[in-house]
Amino acid sequence: MSSIQDKQAEIIDEFSMFDDWMQRYEYMIELGKSLPLIDEKYKTEDNIIKGCQSRVWVHAEKNDENIEFTADSDAVITKGIIAILIRVFSGQKPEDIMQADTQFIDEIGLKEHLSPTRANGLVSMIKQIKMYAIALNSSKNS
Repeated sequence: MSSIQDKQAEIIDEFSMFDDWMQRYEYMIELGKSLPLIDEKYKTEDNIIKGCQSRVWVHAEKNDENIEFTADSDAVITKGIIAILIRVFSGQKPEDIMQADTQFIDEIGLKEHLSPTRANGLVSMIKQIKMYAIALNSSKNS
């Protein structure tokens, strides 16, 4: 299993292959199509990311020591964004998710190429993924 840092480095490499942001957006849309989709029963208000312009649902489940994430969105670019985050954080230990930095997002230039509302949504997605990690980490101790 690749570490969070390994997966972030892979994504940085992949994005560096594209010359412009139109190609990167197209790539993100492709990534969104391969997103592990959330089960319809988890598409509830509780799983909606607050602060996103479009609707994004994220569900987290603990399998053994690791957290598996599934998600969906009603917007193609947003689906690509959450697909990148799920790829990095799914299958990782809660402690690793909580401590991970998200510098790779700045390195690929994602935040600066999003509208302000989408950039806020990106921050909200990361915050929610880390909140799931905190919640699922503390549940193992109780």
